[in-house]
Amino acid sequence: MSSKQIVLQPAYVLHQWAYRDSSAIVELFTPEHGRIGVVARGVKRPKSPWRGLLQPFQPLLVSWRGGGELKTLAEVEAQGMALQLPSQPLVSGFYLNELLMRLVARLDAQLTLFGCYDASLRALAVVQDDAALERVLRYFERDLLAALGYALVLDCEVKTGRPLTQAQVYDYQIERGPVGLAEAEAGQGIAVHGSTLLAIRQADLSDPQARREAKRLMRAVLARYLGPKPLFSRQLLARRSNNTERAERHQ
Repeated sequence: MSSKQIVLQPAYVLHQWAYRDSSAIVELFTPEHGRIGVVARGVKRPKSPWRGLLQPFQPLLVSWRGGGELKTLAEVEAQGMALQLPSQPLVSGFYLNELLMRLVARLDAQLTLFGCYDASLRALAVVQDDAALERVLRYFERDLLAALGYALVLDCEVKTGRPLTQAQVYDYQIERGPVGLAEAEAGQGIAVHGSTLLAIRQADLSDPQARREAKRLMRAVLARYLGPKPLFSRQLLARRSNNTERAERHQ
């Protein structure tokens, strides 16, 4: 890539960590350049104008320069107000960030996925219940897999090409798709109703059973690409859920 300066690109901060005494390495997600790493020099100093801007869920315009894999941040501007994610939606936002950090390669343009990510964060900022939150996560996971070239087959049986039937249970085989149970080898895939696969495709996970099956399916598919290292955000969500259940039992 050329070492010329890239000027005022839309971006979100995915993660950052300290670098030397007063600087930070910041992972950004942008539409035209995908995930990039930049050095934000002096950002840890109390009077740095970037200190309060380089935070997750703050829409940004950023400029950088440099020809290597790690760029030098040159300019940062807010592009609107920071998105306020309360409690569990906040952890869910970090879950989206962690998926992008783990699965999206650096310097790989992601125009469609960036739009999905932005829309998902804005939806998380206004969710009213757990069902709505689950829907946001499942649709983002679906779109993430598609953007990475791992799109789920959600409309037909892979062996026969027959359209899915809502009432039928299929054996969803990762990296292949749904197979009728009569034709599936035992233990190969995840049992899921045709109605659930169609609901994922149509972004209509209003049914509780469909949400449960979709969560189980997405977790299994993502595990194939994430590898054995656990997601910190998923562990945090589980701890929050357990704490809430204990508190409710003692009320």
